[in-house]
Amino acid sequence: MGSNNDYNSFSMNNPLDPEEFKRQGYMIVDFLADYYHNIENYSVLSQVDPGYLQKNLPSYAPFGSESIEIILQDIKRHIIPGITHWQSPNFFAFFPSSGSTAGFMGEMLSTGLNTVGFNWLSSPAATELETMVMDWLGQELRLPKEFLFTGHGGGVMLGTTCEAILATLVAARDRMLNLIGRDNIGKLVVYGSDQTHCAVQKAAHIAGFDPNNFRAIKTSRSSSFSLLPQSLLKTIQKDLHSGLVPCYLCATVGTTSTTAIDPVGALCHVAKNYGMWIHVDAAYAGSACICPEFRHLIDGVEDADSFSLNAHKWFLTNLDCCCLWVKDPNSLIKSLSTNPSYLHNNASESKQVVDYKDWQITLSRRFRALKVWLVLRSYGISNLRNFLRSHVEMAKSFEELVKLDKRFEIVVPRNLAMVCFRVIPSVAHGGDANEINRKLLDSMNESGRVYMSHAMVDGMFIIRCAIGATLTQQEHVIIAWKIVQEHANTILNKTAISA
Repeated sequence: MGSNNDYNSFSMNNPLDPEEFKRQGYMIVDFLADYYHNIENYSVLSQVDPGYLQKNLPSYAPFGSESIEIILQDIKRHIIPGITHWQSPNFFAFFPSSGSTAGFMGEMLSTGLNTVGFNWLSSPAATELETMVMDWLGQELRLPKEFLFTGHGGGVMLGTTCEAILATLVAARDRMLNLIGRDNIGKLVVYGSDQTHCAVQKAAHIAGFDPNNFRAIKTSRSSSFSLLPQSLLKTIQKDLHSGLVPCYLCATVGTTSTTAIDPVGALCHVAKNYGMWIHVDAAYAGSACICPEFRHLIDGVEDADSFSLNAHKWFLTNLDCCCLWVKDPNSLIKSLSTNPSYLHNNASESKQVVDYKDWQITLSRRFRALKVWLVLRSYGISNLRNFLRSHVEMAKSFEELVKLDKRFEIVVPRNLAMVCFRVIPSVAHGGDANEINRKLLDSMNESGRVYMSHAMVDGMFIIRCAIGATLTQQEHVIIAWKIVQEHANTILNKTAISA
């Protein structure tokens, strides 16, 4: 490239120079390929201290440009140590964020084209591919035709489930207020369980619902922490007696804490009698429903108003991509549309196109459909099903290993590819079982060899082993269990000595 001055002049004369783009692109692909080759050499959970980066990077931006070679050196030296490696085969925390070559390539194409598809005219291919892919995926999930564009419903790709919940909650709010009067927003009630994702309560706050009108209905271990229809009905009737108005129910298929499965059909049977909007949040478990043997998890969805899953969790689609289907797109459009004069165009006014800006909170949007399209075409439904099934089988094997060690228990029956377990109180030698399990988890995670996460349910501190990273194989699951046992041996021995 010659001198640094030459580099500065060249790069800034044309920040999108094709040859420089190619040169740097190859370097970054090589960098990432090396990262994945060596990913098992990194501590899964980052071991840096808070504020570490401020000590290693300048406190001001560079005045002149710097080469990609120098920047990549700093990424390797300073950024990689501060990353928790979600793509590691030893990552078992939270829920998976599975990536793939097709997902990468789709993201690269989307980023490279840098399309802003807020309405059809701004990029027709972005809109039309999204409508087609959402119908493709809806068909594989065997969603009722009312949720598809071919059945006068439709789907949209958002960033996260949080956006899907907020968008549908706003639509539900407006639909009910149009019936009872706009000044009655303080009477509207939102329902979920005590296992429902916190995004629902946050969305209710943003949408202007009374904070006291969010119902986190109690669940119990005896029902595997599912929301029972009789509990919902009892809560609704109590609210009606108090002069309140049921508005929105979020039924969850695969809760964060335990992957509990709410009985969608039975809950819909209760809620629809009160004119409520029913949203089915299948952020994690929804992807698995392309497998016929798991489709029953969303039985009853035909009576819901909306349904969503996160393709970026367990569908080989790189972050971010939440797929939301609605039976009545007009409900979203009435609540979320904006129509300034500078966006007027003949296509929109013809009512023959989809303008996705009116299906979401924001105006601008990314070309997410491209990466889902690449994933579907590159792997096909058959291979995607096998990918999902392989993780479920690995989770079954981990579950059996836990059951063989009498110091542990499975806290709730396994659903799909997550196992919830803990050291049982009787082997705690008089110590606090929750504290022992907390120490066990911290000890494992601090080793850097695996990363699992926890939940508090029914007063119990439980350890969650969520299998779903793209690179995870059976050998990693077996090693993970051996690590659990090693650290349990150390902690329980110390507890016995001090008892």
